Amino acid sequence: MTSHDARRILGLGPDDDPRLCLEELRLAQERIAALVRGVSDPILADRYQEGLLEFERALDFICEFPEAPEIEISPPSTEKLEVLPLIAIPALAIESEPADISPIAPESRAPRRRTVFKFIWIFMVLTAIGAGLSYYQNEERKILQRQARIALLEREGLGFVENRRWQDASRVFTEIDALAPNSEMVRLGRRSIEVGITEEQTQFIGYWTGQAIAELESVRLDEAQAAIRRVLEKFPADAEAAAILARITAARASQSRDAAISDARKQFDDRKWDEAIRACRLILSNNPNDTDAQSILTESTAALEKHSTDQANAKKLFDQAIARDQGQFDAQALNWLRDAAVLAPDNPEIAARLEKMASYTRTLRVPEDFATPAEALAAARDRDRIVLSEQIWKGVLVVNAAIELQGAGFAKTIVECSATEGSPITIGPDAKGARISGITFRHESFHALGKDRFSAALVRGGIATFVDCRFIDASGHGLVVTEQGSANVSRCRFADNGWNGVAAIGKGSVLDVRDSEALNNFEHGIETWAGAGATLLNNRCEANCLNGIHIDNGTAAAIVDGNQLIANREFGLVIDSAGGGKITNNVARSNLLGGVVIRAAAAALPVTGNQVTLNLGPGMVLEKGLVLNSYAVNSVTKNTAQQILADANLPEPEEPKEALPDLKDH
Repeated sequence: MTSHDARRILGLGPDDDPRLCLEELRLAQERIAALVRGVSDPILADRYQEGLLEFERALDFICEFPEAPEIEISPPSTEKLEVLPLIAIPALAIESEPADISPIAPESRAPRRRTVFKFIWIFMVLTAIGAGLSYYQNEERKILQRQARIALLEREGLGFVENRRWQDASRVFTEIDALAPNSEMVRLGRRSIEVGITEEQTQFIGYWTGQAIAELESVRLDEAQAAIRRVLEKFPADAEAAAILARITAARASQSRDAAISDARKQFDDRKWDEAIRACRLILSNNPNDTDAQSILTESTAALEKHSTDQANAKKLFDQAIARDQGQFDAQALNWLRDAAVLAPDNPEIAARLEKMASYTRTLRVPEDFATPAEALAAARDRDRIVLSEQIWKGVLVVNAAIELQGAGFAKTIVECSATEGSPITIGPDAKGARISGITFRHESFHALGKDRFSAALVRGGIATFVDCRFIDASGHGLVVTEQGSANVSRCRFADNGWNGVAAIGKGSVLDVRDSEALNNFEHGIETWAGAGATLLNNRCEANCLNGIHIDNGTAAAIVDGNQLIANREFGLVIDSAGGGKITNNVARSNLLGGVVIRAAAAALPVTGNQVTLNLGPGMVLEKGLVLNSYAVNSVTKNTAQQILADANLPEPEEPKEALPDLKDH
């Protein structure tokens, strides 16, 4: 250290005598030491300590070399005083005790006054430096506090993101952005919020749309709509949710439409044709192209027109029967009345006259005259009438006389037996003209095991007429005709049977079915084969597991006219063989494999005026060898596959189901 450096640190001028101000310099040293001892901040204390050491070295140097240098007169210096590189030292209140100084010469006072002034100047400089360093310390403390706050906020923000508290996370990163603009942490945090919100939205939408689709597929439309509404309430613009809601709305409309169609069909089945027509017109007002409504409307309109004709014919037959009524049995008059009752079943006058004329024969009432139907049948002879009351009666019943078996209505009088026991009713070969009406025949439980099963009713070589009957839930066929038997069926229903709804088997057997229904049977709706003859008029065969009607008559005739063949799981109509007859005015619609199949063995049948539409397979299939132009007078349109498939190579038909158990036991 040089004398110049020491004087600069102590604040002495080049002509000041340090010996005159040693006391003040020692006092300043003690004050600085006290400041060092009183500082709690270690960084500030280190800086104070460095300044103290530098001051002490300068003081020691002056004390060792106290001589004042020669005074060199020079112009006043304009150089600014250097600021000591000491850390901030707070202002010192330096007080010195008054000294008892004797008067001295003016020239001896001047250096001392200059020294005091120099020390005051040093003190002021140190005070200013201390204030500056205090400001720097405050600013540094603020920086540290800001950094600590940012670190705390970062931790909070990441926690909020992890817990999906997006609003809180956004607030935190906004505060960080205010403390540290353009921070990478803020950018990453906000990106995490965006990704998290998007992921949460995707999960929310995916869950509730999946729930809605599941409910929709289960046809729980209210639950499906509630689920998809949760999505649309939060995200009204979501296209997938809007599409699902549209599907639900369409399904609800379809469900409403299906219910309306079902109601119209029920009105038709209950012979309430006016109500059926009104229901169909309401459906068509919203959807003019509804094929089911159009079909039911056509059927109902035709049925209503037929009803008017039937009423007129029934009145004519009724008048003829009255004219022959002589108070005794007259088979012709009784048959006229029976036909009149079939044409006008709701006419009370015809019903009363029929009851009167039927009473000319012997009437056996169950349970009034006989405890069971079997007992009454055992005692009956030709032309007797057996009347069954409203009850479930136990079969097996065997009819071997030309009797009339009359129930209280198919919904009230039921004859049933075990599926393994036999057929609830069998018409034997001696029953040449039995008549059965107003009864349901069924098995107690469905038993679809083995290849040999009992039917609900069997006509075995006899001749029988069935009117207003039901044949349901049989293990085998609903009704089967065998051994050259004959069955005339009108206004009956064959439903949910294990084989065909109604069938005829074998050469000489004859089946005549009119104005009846074959629904939901496990095989065909109506089937004839192995030489049996068939006349099928104005029937409805719907939703059967195989074909609506299957004809394989060999050389026997087949007349199939005016039938509705709808939504069967194979074809509407299959004609394997027939020696004559006609296939006219039938409707084959919405069947799964196709509309109509004609094989070469049925080439003799004219096929005209049929409507084949909306089937999922070919409209019409013609086996190889048939002339296409012979079938041009049919309407074949709007089928999913080609309209007419000509020159088809068809496999041999399968063997039909026999009714062997019925034959063995009776």
